[in-house]
Amino acid sequence: MSQYTPPIRDMQFVLHEMLNAEATFKSIPAFEEIDADTVNQIIEEGGKFCAEVLQPLNVVGDSEGCTLNKADHSLKTPTGFKEAYQQFVEAGWASLSCDPNYGGQGLPVTVNQAFYEMMNSANQAWTMYPGLTHGAYDCLHEHGSQEQKDLYLPKLTSGEWTGTMCLTEPHCGTDLGMLRSKAEPQADGSYKITGAKIFISSGEHDMAENIIHLVLARLPDAPVGTKGISLFLVPKFIPNADGSLGARNPIFCGAIEHKMGIHGNATCQMNLDGATGWLIGQPHRGLAAMFVMMNAARLGVGMQSLGLTEVAYQNAVVYAKDRIQSRSLTGPKASDKPADPIIVHPDVRKMLLTTRAYAEGGRALCMWTALELDKELNHPDEAVRKEASDMVALATPIVKAFITDNAWEATSHCMQVYGGHGYIAEWGMEQYVRDSRINMIYEGTNTIQSLDLLGRKVLGDGGAKLMKFGKMVRALCESEANNPAMKEFIEPLADLGDKVSKLTMEIGGKAMQNPDEVGAAAVDYLRVVGHLFYAYFFAKAAKIALEKQASGDKFYTAKLHTARFYFQKMLPETAMLIRKARAGSSSLMEMEADLF
Repeated sequence: MSQYTPPIRDMQFVLHEMLNAEATFKSIPAFEEIDADTVNQIIEEGGKFCAEVLQPLNVVGDSEGCTLNKADHSLKTPTGFKEAYQQFVEAGWASLSCDPNYGGQGLPVTVNQAFYEMMNSANQAWTMYPGLTHGAYDCLHEHGSQEQKDLYLPKLTSGEWTGTMCLTEPHCGTDLGMLRSKAEPQADGSYKITGAKIFISSGEHDMAENIIHLVLARLPDAPVGTKGISLFLVPKFIPNADGSLGARNPIFCGAIEHKMGIHGNATCQMNLDGATGWLIGQPHRGLAAMFVMMNAARLGVGMQSLGLTEVAYQNAVVYAKDRIQSRSLTGPKASDKPADPIIVHPDVRKMLLTTRAYAEGGRALCMWTALELDKELNHPDEAVRKEASDMVALATPIVKAFITDNAWEATSHCMQVYGGHGYIAEWGMEQYVRDSRINMIYEGTNTIQSLDLLGRKVLGDGGAKLMKFGKMVRALCESEANNPAMKEFIEPLADLGDKVSKLTMEIGGKAMQNPDEVGAAAVDYLRVVGHLFYAYFFAKAAKIALEKQASGDKFYTAKLHTARFYFQKMLPETAMLIRKARAGSSSLMEMEADLF
């Protein structure tokens, strides 16, 4: 069975030494009393909950799954899930970054994200229940009426009620313009909603007394396509004015999906048969409102894969140090044993270091993005909020797609380290591979994220957002230009920054003649930009490690080794990716469909 130790030291390094999060908090009135000690204490206590309560339930959830009673539409989650959720709620973890006006603790998103990384390492399937609730909270907080906020937000904040988002239908996935669910207006201002939704994570369960579904549907006068979608609040139980539960609403789970992974999370087919709902925001503007939840979910999905990368790495390292197999090519390293530990072999080290670099790079990117989100939502200076908003918009598809792609590779590497034992369920590694695979698909597949990055976030504004990040890259390179110790990091970073600029202009020019050029290049382009982000953060990490390695703290020695490995062995992938992106669309699009 696998184990998990929260990576507190690296989290502290990223937050305090690399990002200087405390200084950002001090610049925001709502957070000005939050210091590094407070953040550390929260993360340490959260880590204990994850390691001691959630992690032991991970294999239980995978082996038991969820059980649906079709007679009454009730659903039982795996043994221990409900009790763990009660502990989560009672300890106040659900309310960390929620608005104090609705019972929240008012802490930064950054702190909450650090906690969610650890929860995802410990048990991704369980973590999806409160994770989706947080997204529903965000959507209602921004777009709900005051009456809706007063009735629903305190319960979502406390965790007494959970939330979902109901988008996908059997005949449409990403193309929500095709959805058919209908909403009929009623005399009392409510709506009767009829339709069928699929792939609804946490759609039914026994962990909380009520579930608040955010449902996309069409009004009778809705125009076709995405401009005709409205968003509705549809509770499982219709609450009374005082928040107590009233009548059961006819929104039921008709079946649960039998999936490759995340067995502990109920992925439901939801049927609405004249269910009562209330409009959120403006008619026909539902997709814009739902994007608040979808963007939060995309950042959350990246955090899920970061968590899986970290826990897979930890277990593979323990195994590689213990498992003996063959001798080192340079001679025995454990002469008292019949063979050497497999960590002496170069390719085993390559797989471990690849995973470690993906974890550390992903953690830096996620924490930086969360800090930018805190500025976007709370900073008193409008110019700072706008700048941060642009950075969050640019980073969101990279967090979602780059980190989840990397986790699929990383968890597979870690399973490979185990050899045949990795393929056996009792070691836990094959579950991480299975669980990680969904993260590349939902909340918009990674191809959709790539198109969003290249088409909307970069070419859509003439490269303005990308150039803002490019300024950060150039500033670091210029500040370290005369530091010989940083040459091995700064030169490849500066080179990649120049190549990204040239590649962007080239693709933009081609796209003006043929839009398929964007589709042909987008996936490779996102990986190139993802590497630009990682290279920037690893260069910053290397700078700190070089300055502090004389302290004798082996943490900085390891950080420097990881940065060197990343620049020497992983960043060169960009040369291939750039060449592929430049190859254009002709070899993809000129072949007639009937020849496939």
